[in-house]
This record gives sequence, structure tokens and C-alpha cells, in this order.
Amino acid sequence: MDAALTALAAGELVILPTETVYGLAADAGDPVAVARIFEAKGRPRFNPLIAHVADIADARPLARLDERALRLAQAFWPGALTLVAPSTDSAAVCDLARAGLDTVALRAPAHPLAQAVLRGFGRPVVAPSANRSGRPSPTTLADALTETGEFAAAALDGGPCAVGLESTVVSLLDGPPRLLRPGAVTRGEIEALLGPLAEAEADARRSPGRLTRHYAPAAPMRLDALEPRAGEAFLAFGAAPTGPAVFNLSERGDLAEAAARLFSLLRAADALRPSAIAVAPIPAAGLGEAINDRLRRAAGHVG
Repeated sequence: MDAALTALAAGELVILPTETVYGLAADAGDPVAVARIFEAKGRPRFNPLIAHVADIADARPLARLDERALRLAQAFWPGALTLVAPSTDSAAVCDLARAGLDTVALRAPAHPLAQAVLRGFGRPVVAPSANRSGRPSPTTLADALTETGEFAAAALDGGPCAVGLESTVVSLLDGPPRLLRPGAVTRGEIEALLGPLAEAEADARRSPGRLTRHYAPAAPMRLDALEPRAGEAFLAFGAAPTGPAVFNLSERGDLAEAAARLFSLLRAADALRPSAIAVAPIPAAGLGEAINDRLRRAAGHVG
């Protein structure tokens, strides 16, 4: 922990566990440190980063949080929900971190090590997933170190990520709230508090994770496959055949288990260097919306 806090204060990068995925963290207000993240990840600079804070009190100086935003934060923070709101402090979350936008994306992560870093550092920290841009996100320290460990001055091991998918992102600007990226906090949970969510298109550029090809393994992907073809690896869901190239997201058909295992099993399947990775159909309801979003982007198509 001391090494991580020292590295952040020196403008260096830290591999940070959260409940969603492992992040590559830097001081959100240090543009040189933030630039190091973009360089390490090979990330397009038009893609904004999420600023992580410990709690609502730390978020208030950074953004104009309306009643809707506060209602969501009170219900789901700390947790896997990111709020996009008008920025009110361009120094604490620098222009590069916000991709030049007048908005800021904020989240209070639930992982105890992330919370300890944020409270010890005392300033917001950006921490996009610790993978090379476009690759599957790391959900273990080992995968994070393989992806971007050479760029980090310190790393914290928080064990396997409990959620396994990046946070839900909701835009709370003028007009109706918009779901910009589905995640572990489901559409239904949000709509129970705010009413119907609008489509993302108007605010899509304000969220990370919106590239058409994202979270992708090296092998091509084939979705909604009932069985694998010769040479393919297979990501199953529920009852399925067994074999050396079959990886079951959840034998009991549990979406939370499938989400937590998705990226690690994508990596395991890809390590076999198959002709393709076939993926069984995943139900679209609830958490399935987020899983299917990641799978479509991993396959290089959305919608």
C-alpha cells in the first residue's frame, strides 16, 4: 500500500484491484501521469477515463450532481455504477482524463484495497482496465501484470474480481438519463429508481467501452453458437459437452457467475490459439444485457 501511494504521488502508474476488473491507476489531476496510461494501454485519446473517488462527499466537488445522480449514488455506491455529470473541477480531473469533454465520469469502487488507496491518496484516481486497449479486461493480478505490468511502478493483489465486468455507465445531463454502458448494476435496478432510460447515442462519446471492437481476443468470435465447429474453442453456458477446448461460463446457468468468469475464460480459450471462439447463447435479461454487450464488442459488432 505504501508503495502504491508513493507511486501515485510521484506521477507513476499502479495496478489496482476493484470489484469489477483490475485497473491501471494514476492521479486524475496529473496530465503527464494520465498520458502514461494512454501510452501503456495504446488507448485512443478521445476515449474518456473514469475518475474513482471514495464516496459521495469526494464526488461532490468534481461534478454537478443533481437529485437523480445523488439518488443513484446513495443506492449503488460504493459499487459498480459510474455516473456521467457536468464537470465542475477541471484541475482535479484533468482535461486529458475527460477527453476534452465538459463532463466527468465518476465511480466509488467497493473493493477494500481500492477504497484504501483512494482514502490514503486523498484525490481522485483514474483507473481504466489494466489491459492493452481492445483486449479482454484483466480480472486477476496475473492477467493485469501480463497486459500492462511493465508500465506499473506498483501493483496490489486483491484476488479475482468478484463482478468481472466493467461498471454500468449512466449519463445524467440535461434531458432524460441514458444508459451508456450496461454492467453489473442492471437496467431494471436503475429504472426502478429513475424510470425509463433513454438510448445512449446522444451521449455515447462521454463513456468508455463504446468502441465497436473492444474486449477482444486474438481469435475471431462466433456468437449464439449451439456447438463448436472443428478447431474452435467453445464458451458454454449451462448444460454442455465437456472437452479440452470447452469452457463453461456457468454450468448452472447463473448470469452473475458467467459475468465474473467471462474475461478469464475468453483469455483461456484464446490461449489455445483456436480457429475461432464460439459462444453459446446468453439470455438477454438482467445482467445478460451487459454480458452480451461485451461479447458483441469482442466479436467486432454491436447492435
